[in-house]
Amino acid sequence: MSGFEGSFLGAADKISPLAIMECKICWTPYDPAEGDDTRQIEAGTPFVDLPADWSCPNCSAPKEQFLVNEDPGAEAVLQAAALARKTEALETDFTEVWHAKMRDVPIVNKLLRVEAVGWRYADGRPMGVLISPWFMNLVMLPAEGEDWSGLIAGAKEVIEFPSGAYEFIHNAREQTGGYKACSLFSPMGEFKSQQQAVEVARAVMVALFEEEHRAETDRAADIRAARTAELAAIEAAEAEAETAKPLPEVPSRRQVITAGMAEG
Repeated sequence: MSGFEGSFLGAADKISPLAIMECKICWTPYDPAEGDDTRQIEAGTPFVDLPADWSCPNCSAPKEQFLVNEDPGAEAVLQAAALARKTEALETDFTEVWHAKMRDVPIVNKLLRVEAVGWRYADGRPMGVLISPWFMNLVMLPAEGEDWSGLIAGAKEVIEFPSGAYEFIHNAREQTGGYKACSLFSPMGEFKSQQQAVEVARAVMVALFEEEHRAETDRAADIRAARTAELAAIEAAEAEAETAKPLPEVPSRRQVITAGMAEG
């Protein structure tokens, strides 16, 4: 449905899937929770998804004649629209950076493009992942009415999430304004496609708000200490073995383990 006469000047995109509509001719309601038995419309079908030829079951008025009676999801729709505007502006800003400054820099991954992924509100502030050919960052923007124009570029701030505490760096751009970013990947050479980067970004946004990941974060120091002790024991055993026979041609256990930890 492209529009209707009564509410929001015909802007159907302002109606949530929960909207209860009402015929302005005979005041018969359409409740998506109930559907419409007369046309075999299943319960759970939003008004905007009704067939083009659907009409009022009481007076046969076309659906363009329906008004919004009640919309429990209206706030969510407005928030989603606001979020879309902010992420679109962010993508436009960093796409301009890509074309103006970064396209010929050797570290960029030209298989990737600028894309905002997994955005949502956290304590009233828009946040999500921003993918670019040269970085993947968690980005947080100010809440409505919040002024971040005074952020000092390079200043650091630790922000708590259900999965743990993360360090964000303050920054500002003329188009985006003040924002806070937490680096996830840079450079981006290991990603083979945009879809792969998007899938990682979505997984990050899910894990960020899951408390079960906090234990893994809190145990990082213990894990590192255990690995260090294991490597020390292996090194001592190898040193003792070296006095008895020549070094083997194949890599040692320590070489294998340390190679696996090289990126860490």
